[in-house]
Amino acid sequence: MVVQYQGEQNGVPTTFTIRIIGNNLSKSSSNYQIDLLAGDKPLPIFTSLIHQSLSNCLKEIYLFRKHNNIKFNASSEKIAAKLVPYDLVLYNYNKYALFMA
Repeated sequence: MVVQYQGEQNGVPTTFTIRIIGNNLSKSSSNYQIDLLAGDKPLPIFTSLIHQSLSNCLKEIYLFRKHNNIKFNASSEKIAAKLVPYDLVLYNYNKYALFMA
């Protein structure tokens, strides 16, 4: 699943892309990997490559954004056409973590 937001980093407007890769490594749990890109440049955000929940991934992006002066415009959200419906439901349920106060 790929989600894009318009935003700014240190006052410079740019497009941010979140790539969500769901890996079902076992039948009892899911694991997620998320990449954050500014334009087409990957940002080094993760303390861990694989997270056990999508919520934890999005919280990590939030903390990275907060400490690196990155802002997303929530109304500019664009979701790529190719996605698994369950991933979209799960993302929409957990995306509050990106925009915590």
